Amino acid sequence: MTTHTVTLTGLRAVYGTGTRRVTALDGVTTSFATGTFTAVMGPSGSGKSTLLHCAAGLDSPTEGSVTIDGARLDELGEDEVTRLRRDRIGFVFQAFNLVSTLTAAQNVELPLRLAGRRPPARDVTAALDAVGLADRAGHRPSELSGGEQQRVAVARALITRPAVVFADEPTGALDSAASRQVLRLLRALVDDHGQTVVMVTHDPTAAAYADRVLLLADGRVVDELDGDISAAVVAARIAEREADPAGSSRHAVETAGERSC
Repeated sequence: MTTHTVTLTGLRAVYGTGTRRVTALDGVTTSFATGTFTAVMGPSGSGKSTLLHCAAGLDSPTEGSVTIDGARLDELGEDEVTRLRRDRIGFVFQAFNLVSTLTAAQNVELPLRLAGRRPPARDVTAALDAVGLADRAGHRPSELSGGEQQRVAVARALITRPAVVFADEPTGALDSAASRQVLRLLRALVDDHGQTVVMVTHDPTAAAYADRVLLLADGRVVDELDGDISAAVVAARIAEREADPAGSSRHAVETAGERSC
């Protein structure tokens, strides 16, 4: 039986009032199965970053609910949500967000240090080894390439053994070779370790590493791809969506209807 690490139900996110009122999410309902890699795509302003921030407990939706690893966020207190984010969620951002004065190993263990825990050295080494950087543990960020810094960020996301890793444009600041390394790493985490990964990206090549692609527009899920995904297929579907928004929306509704039967 398929289990879902993250479930979003009727998510709405509305900001501002009057003429400045913006609906960033407009009734999004979807879920992310355990041990899968999902890419979330859409044009600027489509709501993909808002979806990620609400799904990760960084922002609170105006309406709807988020369930992570069996816990509904709206039923938790602020401190409980903070602990859940710290213990059950890993984050990888476009900006590596490493502390420049700390070594790679110290950056990896930082989340546990901030939680008042001292991780065993073997766990830090194992996390760095998982991203192919065990031999760079003593190097500071300035001594690492951009790709290596992002891989340290992935190791830092994994040190708490999270239920889900959210990645926001993780290859946006990398060249093509480093991007491939990071994407292969994320793919391997899913395939070899059963990790659940949700990645926001604008790049069809990056999305092709996923098991499933969600396309957003105007705060709604308007299309979904799964199965045999390639960069060409993703790019073609995006082009189709831009050329005929109503047609793509009909496709999404028809697909949803088929899956509910």
